[in-house]
Amino acid sequence: MWLAACSGPEQPIAESKPDAGGVTLTGQVMVDGSVPPSDVIRLDGDPKCLALAAGEERRGEYVVMGPGNTLQNAFVYVKDGLPAAMYPVPAQPVVLDQQKCRYVPRVIGVQVGQQLTVRNSDPLLHNVRAESAINEPFDVGTPQHMEVPKTFATREVMVPVKCNVHPWMNGYVGVLEHPYFAVTDASGRFSIAALPPGTYTIEVWHERFGTQTQQVTIAPRVEKAVTFSYKAS
Repeated sequence: MWLAACSGPEQPIAESKPDAGGVTLTGQVMVDGSVPPSDVIRLDGDPKCLALAAGEERRGEYVVMGPGNTLQNAFVYVKDGLPAAMYPVPAQPVVLDQQKCRYVPRVIGVQVGQQLTVRNSDPLLHNVRAESAINEPFDVGTPQHMEVPKTFATREVMVPVKCNVHPWMNGYVGVLEHPYFAVTDASGRFSIAALPPGTYTIEVWHERFGTQTQQVTIAPRVEKAVTFSYKAS
């Protein structure tokens, strides 16, 4: 936001839109070393969850590895370097679904003021507790096939989301005032589109491995790629 000087006329608030001529920042998040398999989750405490799993062995999703020691569910975003401006809020909601007694996706990003739709696609009761440290926390029950709309008022990386009914259900929401963020896919890859030229601090967050940052300079019309690597230990 631009602030008006005390001695001058009030200035308009700048509004920034993703630059159609900007550069797409791509990259990959890796893990250096061997990662042991996650523990098996016991679902027999809730027969309905057990039935939904249909015999599938369910393991914890704290660390989800891809081919070649790549890392899924890492949140990558521009931490610093963007102009102080108001970025348009997308009209399309972001959906955090409850499917077969897990959060899908496990990690998501939304903009400040953008609607987060918490959906329950399961034929049973869930409870959603957002343990925000900066934004207002919420704790709501979600009966079967119900949707709950929520928004966040300010930046927060990250907001943990849990289910009081099923303690293995965990998710995370990254809240930013701008659209320059992504979550790594099954191959540990990410893509942040339409970054205008400039020098930025890019941060990656992971629920078990923590955060890392890199400074990246985006030149006009020059594609840029970065790699982050965590130590397995």
